[in-house]
Amino acid sequence: MVLMQHLEEGGPDPLVFVLNANLLAMVKLVNYVNRKCWYVSTKGMHAVGQAEVVVLLQCLPDEKSIPKDIFTHFVQLYKEALSGNVLTHLGHSFFTQSFLGSREHSGFLYVSPSFQSLQDLMLPNPPYLFGVLLQKWETPWAKVFPIRLMLRLGAEYRFYPCPLFSVRFRKPLFGETGHTIMNLLADFRNYQYTLPMVKGLVVDMEVKKTCIKIPSNRYDELMKAMNKSNEHVLAMGACFNERADSHLVCVQNDDGNYQTQAISIHHQPRKVTGACFFVFSGALKTTSGFLAKTSIVEDGVMVQITGETMDALRQALRDMKDFSITCGRADLEDTQEHVHIQWIDDDHNFNKGVISPIDGKSMETVISVKIFHGSEFKASGKVIRWTEVFFLQSEEQDQPNGLTDPADHSRLTENVARAFCVALCPHLKMLKEDGMAKLGLRITLDSDQVGYLAGSNGQPLPPQYLGDLDTALIPVIHNGACQLSEGPVIMELVFYILEIIS
Repeated sequence: MVLMQHLEEGGPDPLVFVLNANLLAMVKLVNYVNRKCWYVSTKGMHAVGQAEVVVLLQCLPDEKSIPKDIFTHFVQLYKEALSGNVLTHLGHSFFTQSFLGSREHSGFLYVSPSFQSLQDLMLPNPPYLFGVLLQKWETPWAKVFPIRLMLRLGAEYRFYPCPLFSVRFRKPLFGETGHTIMNLLADFRNYQYTLPMVKGLVVDMEVKKTCIKIPSNRYDELMKAMNKSNEHVLAMGACFNERADSHLVCVQNDDGNYQTQAISIHHQPRKVTGACFFVFSGALKTTSGFLAKTSIVEDGVMVQITGETMDALRQALRDMKDFSITCGRADLEDTQEHVHIQWIDDDHNFNKGVISPIDGKSMETVISVKIFHGSEFKASGKVIRWTEVFFLQSEEQDQPNGLTDPADHSRLTENVARAFCVALCPHLKMLKEDGMAKLGLRITLDSDQVGYLAGSNGQPLPPQYLGDLDTALIPVIHNGACQLSEGPVIMELVFYILEIIS
């Protein structure tokens, strides 16, 4: 009762619950978009390579106890992350038993916020994800085609592209799978395959014109998806289109049939509509009188083309060339529509809001790799873990560090990480007590400059740690510089000091 009273009074500070020695849950009662909600967020997931998780759960009338099931689930997510299973945008997690008072609650769908209001929310440091509660009947869609579920939630609650809050005991938005084009493109029975997705690929639909836009740095991903596809059909899932002002949504009626609707940003004229997938079918007969046919199917676009056009389309994709298809009857130019496949600038939509622990430098658009089974050293009840490496862009080259493959550097980064951990082992207790539990190490290897910077909380590490670091790191870095074929190389490694959990 005392805790509830404290929450109801709604001071600026959240209640903090200790879930394990390294994981906290922050709890507040908030008024979010005119709904009274529990705000429950994690603190400590970053140290295991997982984005922090936020759940906004609409309160039940006269609710007098904290929804502790969420805590149990957070502990489960933390354990999963420790073994390398992490959640990303449009990922899901499921419950094995009754959750928040119902067996019909089946799990969470995780989304990165885009157009939704985050006003007055006390958010964790980025990256973070919002978990939206799912019903049992919705789980196949969370597994097979989560973007459809996300937008369908948006249509239901009139939030673009989807709500960030969760509602208990609501009616599921999908029922028996029934007749959907997705039956042909994904496996609803054993979940062995689903529609391939290419990061950053979007579909723009305008009047008489559809554009499929593919980021140039996703060529390899696209080839992989295309090489797996059936030669007569080319189908792919698209990402949520942030440049569009509306999006196709697929709604299942009470009689089980699927219908197309659109959802748009509030008070904005609709110019460009996003779609969730495209299908090119190469079965159109040359005698049909049509050059090609385009139609909207559920929340995607279907383009029927001749076998010859399919061959030309695949060749254009292999050659990384733009390609255009004219749709409609050959003899009726007025009614023709166009489908364009365009290669666009590289997709740099990652590490949003992430900053360096050394000096607060922005890491947005910097390529990074999460490390799940990297160097880890224990001393005096603490453990230091290497969790991520950022490949900082060098000025002259498009490639990160002039490297074709970050994996080329895995031996060097592993050696540097090990040396850093060993050097700091005697100091782990003191660093953690002084609030320096997240550490950054930036190394520079160049023909005329070789060195390192170490820091925490945006400040360089105090001088008392530098002697041990110099001894351990300088030989490793110089050795790395000698083996460098092309430079410069600038990398930043991130480490966390944690309590050992027995």
